[in-house]
Amino acid sequence: MDLSSGEDLSIGIMNLISIEEHLFFTSQKTKNKKYLETLNEVRKMRTSLLKEIIIDYEGEVWCISKHLLSASMRLMEVGTKELKKGNQDKAWGLFEKSYNLYSLFWGINLDDDKSGNGKKENNKIEFTDKDNNTKSVSVFAKLGLLVQKAVDCCRE
Repeated sequence: MDLSSGEDLSIGIMNLISIEEHLFFTSQKTKNKKYLETLNEVRKMRTSLLKEIIIDYEGEVWCISKHLLSASMRLMEVGTKELKKGNQDKAWGLFEKSYNLYSLFWGINLDDDKSGNGKKENNKIEFTDKDNNTKSVSVFAKLGLLVQKAVDCCRE
């Protein structure tokens, strides 16, 4: 899968997770079990699509990945609500956190196997400033830069 399609798919999956949440809350608020059937169908679709991105995983990477997308989407939504209220600084902070979580999702799930031997290489990412000094940045910053370079949604 090319990364541009992967980014679009991941945003779609984020929305499916939100739909699952809304169906759950609607079922409980209305006490109507019919929403559970739809929730289950949406969940099956989300699971199937997530398998296209999370191909090979160990431990709890599947659940971690799902929750990273979910948390990223939720923080993005809260950020847009803050923006609507005129709280631009608060919105910006929430958007940064949302993007950091989204970048972490891709950092965990991008295939680093460039060797062709079936093993992931531990490629070291180094950042230098304009004076050629090595700069120490957080894992979120590193992943954010990696995602910016690797995932270009405007590539057709």
